[in-house]
Amino acid sequence: MRQGFPAAIRYRNDEMVLLKVLRVALNCLAMLGLLVTLVTITPLVPWMSAWLGSPWTNPHGDVLVVLSGSELPDGTIGLSSYWRSIYAVRIFREGGFQRVFITGGSISGETPVARSMQQLMTLLGVPADSISVEIGSISTYQSGIHSVPLLLAMPGRKVLLTSDYHMFRARRVFRKAGLELPGWPLPDAGKQASTWSGRWPAFLEICTELTKIGYYKLQGWM
Repeated sequence: MRQGFPAAIRYRNDEMVLLKVLRVALNCLAMLGLLVTLVTITPLVPWMSAWLGSPWTNPHGDVLVVLSGSELPDGTIGLSSYWRSIYAVRIFREGGFQRVFITGGSISGETPVARSMQQLMTLLGVPADSISVEIGSISTYQSGIHSVPLLLAMPGRKVLLTSDYHMFRARRVFRKAGLELPGWPLPDAGKQASTWSGRWPAFLEICTELTKIGYYKLQGWM
């Protein structure tokens, strides 16, 4: 009988470990279910995008500063760059702005994103001589560092245009670089979140942005 005790103890320990693993797994599934519910059913994503993009004042000015966004592997503009270009054209057409300043190079080494956005805006009616570009930056931090001296040399009031989820970080980067810019956020993640199928991509975009915000704060870039 005594020889059976170690085996019984080992069996009991294995049972306890299994129960702990099952408990952790159930807790993880419960948290995942809660997250799915929050993202899919509640207005969590629109609220987060609105918070990151606030204040939504849509100020007018003389120079519209447009930050480049995503880039496809072949060097063409991605979806966020496309929408930033489209909204820049719409805002320019409303009047008041005299110039457009686009910042953003190319990670792939192909055509700078700012240059491709410039070509698209020109095709859509913005006069070519009204657009200036900065093509040496491949991050928001570099856009701030490289663009602020150029913008300070331009006369008139500058307004920053970028995606709603990106506005929080972008404005603070430019402020840190020496230029306070009022923001004109475009409803990027907010528009995606208006449909069921778009909420998860928008949520993941926002999560990525929050990670970048944390990194930028640690680096002292904002």
